[in-house]
Amino acid sequence: VFSQDCPSKQDLQNSIQQAHKLLSAQEASYLQSLRTLRKKLNLLHDSVARRPAKAQNSTCPDLDTPVNGKKLGKILFPGHEVHFLCDEGFELVGSETRQCKDSLGWSGQQPVCRDIDECLSSPCANGGTCTDEVNGFSCVCAKGWAGPTCQSPTPTFFVTIANTSSVSSGAAAASSFPLTRASSASRCSQVQGTTHCSCEPGFTISGHDSSVCTDIDECKLFHDGPAGRLCLHACVNTAGGYRCSCPAGYSVTPDGRNCKDIDECSSSRQNNCTREQLCINTYGGFQCVRVECPQIRNATYAKTSPVRCERNPCPVDSRTCSQAPNSVSFHYMSVVSKLSAPRVMFRMSAVRMIGDTLRFALLGGRGRRHFTVQRSDRQTGELLLTSPVQGPATLDAELEMTELERRELLGRYITKITIFVSPYEF
Repeated sequence: VFSQDCPSKQDLQNSIQQAHKLLSAQEASYLQSLRTLRKKLNLLHDSVARRPAKAQNSTCPDLDTPVNGKKLGKILFPGHEVHFLCDEGFELVGSETRQCKDSLGWSGQQPVCRDIDECLSSPCANGGTCTDEVNGFSCVCAKGWAGPTCQSPTPTFFVTIANTSSVSSGAAAASSFPLTRASSASRCSQVQGTTHCSCEPGFTISGHDSSVCTDIDECKLFHDGPAGRLCLHACVNTAGGYRCSCPAGYSVTPDGRNCKDIDECSSSRQNNCTREQLCINTYGGFQCVRVECPQIRNATYAKTSPVRCERNPCPVDSRTCSQAPNSVSFHYMSVVSKLSAPRVMFRMSAVRMIGDTLRFALLGGRGRRHFTVQRSDRQTGELLLTSPVQGPATLDAELEMTELERRELLGRYITKITIFVSPYEF
C-alpha cells in the first residue's frame, strides 16, 4: 500500500529528464569554456615557440649615453625601448629609438649628438663673417655695420662748419678739437677751413645742435626691419646700443638676441618639488606632479615605475576586476604657445599582439576638443593635435588601447597625457 504523498512514476521520470537536460547544458557550457581556454593556450604556445630559447634573465647589453645627450629607459629585457635626446645646439645622428630584440641585440644604430653648425643658415648679414660656437654663433661685421648679426648700420654723421679764419700762405692748416659732449664724445677735425664732426657708433648729430651727439634708439629704429626684430622677447635701449631681455625662466643666449629655457628640474636648488613628486620642466618654469595609481572597485594596482601602474592578478570570479585597465601610464610634455597643427603629439602601440584586434580611443580630459586619435599602422595609434593652443594652458587627454580576441576583451591599456603650454611662442 502506497502513501498518497509519494510521487507517481510519471513525476519521477519528468524530474529525471529535467536533471538530464540541466546536466547536458552544464556539460556544453563547460566544453565551450575548455575550447576557449585551449585556443588561448595555443596562441600563447605559438607566441612562445616563435621566440628563440634563451636564459630566463637574459638582457640586452647596456647602451652608452651619447656625449652632449641623454638616454631615456633603463629596462634591458626584450621588447623594451631606449630613447635618445640631444642637448640644445646638437642634432641626433643615428637611431632616436632602439628596441631590445628577442635575439638580445638592439635594433637601429648607436646615435651620436653632433654640434649644429649655426653658420650654415648664413645668419651674419651685410658681409659679416660667421664663427660657429657651441649652441650659438658670433659675427665679425664688415666696416659700417654692427649688431649681433651685423644688421645695424654704424651711423657716422658729419656736419660742415664754415671757417672764417685765414689760411696761412694757402697751406693746408689742420687741427682737431672736441666739441660739446652730450651722451657720447664727439670729435671734429678742421681741414682747409672746413670742420668735420663725427659721432661714436650708436649716436647721431643732434638736429638742434650740430655739436651734440644724441643716442640712437635701436629698439624703435630696427623693431621690424628687414633682418627681423633685434630681440626675440624685449629690447632695452642703452647709451650707444641696446640689450635684449628675457622673461622669468629664460636666459639670454650667447648671440645676445634669443632666449633659452632654464631647466629648473636639473638641480634641486632650482625647484621645490618633494621626493614624492616628479619635477617636469616647462618652457619658462616647472611643474611638480604626483603620480598616484587608480582606485577601482575589486581591482588593485602596483606602481612598477615612477610613471606606470600595473593591475595585480584578479580573482577568478571578479568580472569588474578583469574589465579594469591592465595598466595606467602617465606622460608629461611641454610645448610652446600656438604650436602649429595638425601635429602628432604621442604614439601608443603594442609590442606583441595576442589577440586579433587592437582598438584605440580618446576617453576624455581637459582640452579634448584640440585632439583626435588616428591609426598609423595595425599596432599603433596616434594622438593628433588638431588646432593651435594659446598659452598659458594645461591640457589632459586619456588614450586607450583595447586588445580583443574574437570580440572578447583580452586587455585594456590607458595612457594619461598632460601637456603644459607655455605663455610664449619660444
